[in-house]
Amino acid sequence: MTAYVLGVRGFVPENVVSNDDLVAGNPGWDSDKIFEKTGIRSRNVASPDQTSSDLGFIAADGLLTSLNFDRSQVDAILFCTQTPDFLLPSSACILQSRLGLSTRCAAFDFNLGCSGFVYGLWIAKSLVESQAATNVLIVVGETYSKLCNPHDMVTVTIFGDGGGAALVSSNSVGAIASLGAFVVGTDGRGAENLIVRAGAARHPRTATTALAVTDEKGNQRSDEQLFMNGPEVFSFTLKSVSSGIQELLDKSGLEWNEIDLFLFHQANAFMLGKLREKMRIPAEKLPICFEKTGNTVSATIPLLLDYCRDNSIVQPGFRSVLAGFGVGYSWAFCLLHWK
Repeated sequence: MTAYVLGVRGFVPENVVSNDDLVAGNPGWDSDKIFEKTGIRSRNVASPDQTSSDLGFIAADGLLTSLNFDRSQVDAILFCTQTPDFLLPSSACILQSRLGLSTRCAAFDFNLGCSGFVYGLWIAKSLVESQAATNVLIVVGETYSKLCNPHDMVTVTIFGDGGGAALVSSNSVGAIASLGAFVVGTDGRGAENLIVRAGAARHPRTATTALAVTDEKGNQRSDEQLFMNGPEVFSFTLKSVSSGIQELLDKSGLEWNEIDLFLFHQANAFMLGKLREKMRIPAEKLPICFEKTGNTVSATIPLLLDYCRDNSIVQPGFRSVLAGFGVGYSWAFCLLHWK
């Protein structure tokens, strides 16, 4: 049995924070230099009362409405987030009710970042092909802006907020693509390089975890905020992505030149540029769309798919590699055959 993608949709909140806005609160920062390093001019951020499930809901509700899909036929909803509404219950349970899905619908959260959307496709394909489910709704939502210290150039210049959704089915009618092979992987030795150290069971919040400290480069953050070791994350990415895609191609019996599009997690311009250079991918085969949204974590690929659709970059019959990679460390790659 083949698993098909019936549709994909991304969403970003209305609030925009430009590089100039960041510079206004950080004397000594430079808007042009931020853009040169990251490829990002602005990023969308959630309002104080807007959560990750709110962003995912808007994407999922819009997708189901646009497909005129019978919501009672959704067998499972999977929600990927690292910024859930509550410690419990699962945000997926809340989304089941908000979206008007059947009470016979399975619902669960999974905690993954930049690899999360492709991981969700992997889970959905497994459920469909094992006949455990017929229609699986994948929803992603992230509000990393709430984790970033406004005076930490490493994180606040890169991350934005966003949501996304995809519907995977055993039914090919109206499908936009079919799911091919997958390669997924994990290396937890890199956990400390992209982490929020305090706030959960291992390191509960205390009076001291909320106190921001300044590092040797002048960046401020507390243990309750996002820490990223940029050079280590970059090194991991260069090592894992190329080898992982080669494994995917070997598994699929394809060569690099037989792939029409490489749809990568939209991390930042420097990282994607180095990946493209290492793998000798022509620029036209690796589209980039994060200049105005920033790195929206698990939502970057849904937003990229929207961009490719709206700009006629995807053509019928194209073969695409979807690649998610980051926090964990974790990675997930898959082959998408466009109908």
